[in-house]
Amino acid sequence: MLEGYLPIFLMIIIAGGLATALLTISHLLGHKTYDKIKLSPYECGVNPVGDAREKFSVKYYVIAALFILFDIEIIFLFAWAVVYKKLGSIVFIEIIIFFIIILTGYFYMLKRGALKWE
Repeated sequence: MLEGYLPIFLMIIIAGGLATALLTISHLLGHKTYDKIKLSPYECGVNPVGDAREKFSVKYYVIAALFILFDIEIIFLFAWAVVYKKLGSIVFIEIIIFFIIILTGYFYMLKRGALKWE
């Protein structure tokens, strides 16, 4: 039964081995120079302005978390929409409960002001 997957596993092993071998050879034989210019941050050919380790606002992370949350919601919604006629009313109730939980989190974030950018 697994004989059909043998070429795929073989290709993965060969590709991984080749990538590892080439990276190892490049690391061992490559030219290594570390100077001030090479270790400085790169900004599209322009001399760097300011510090490279600036603090970011937490709002960026909140927006990213909201994006991931609703991206996962859309994935579940799409999977459910494809087969909803075959699953019955129990799964419909479960998906409604799932959306209520997700929307509760969304309204909580709105109440906390996560989407207000000031």
